[in-house]
Amino acid sequence: MPSLPRRHFLKEKEAEQFLASISKKLKVNPYELFGPKPRIERAETKVAEIFFVNEKPIMAKSNEMLFPTLKFEKLFTFLPKIVVNMGAVSHICNGADVMAPGVVRINGNFNEGDFLLVVDERYEKPLAIGVALVNSQVAKNLTHGKIAKNMHFVGDELWNLLKSL
Repeated sequence: MPSLPRRHFLKEKEAEQFLASISKKLKVNPYELFGPKPRIERAETKVAEIFFVNEKPIMAKSNEMLFPTLKFEKLFTFLPKIVVNMGAVSHICNGADVMAPGVVRINGNFNEGDFLLVVDERYEKPLAIGVALVNSQVAKNLTHGKIAKNMHFVGDELWNLLKSL
């Protein structure tokens, strides 16, 4: 069993910058999600840098990209959703990007570069966090091509690490 990563609290200024980046990237008020004085920790692992807020691993940073984890369930109500057919599930859970033919519907509006939650059509279970490659209006009319880049998915290294924390 791998050893657990060391965690340390962010300094006040670092914490403020982190919360500001969450606000900008996710378009939410972090204080509404976490309360007035959230406790923010950082852990460096081989997979990614993981940020814990109030003991929950909610964000990760890999290749200089900060993105929400699939453990950040409070965020799911705020993110636009891409619902994929059951045939696309295994591909997405193996790291494939979200392709237009597999999309059943799109819930919510988004712009290129926004984060999306990818869910299956049967149970609407979260499968992946993606980054939009086109805006929602274009995505709704696409019949082929990529709609979103898969950043983090059920079964990836980060997912397995988060399960062990």
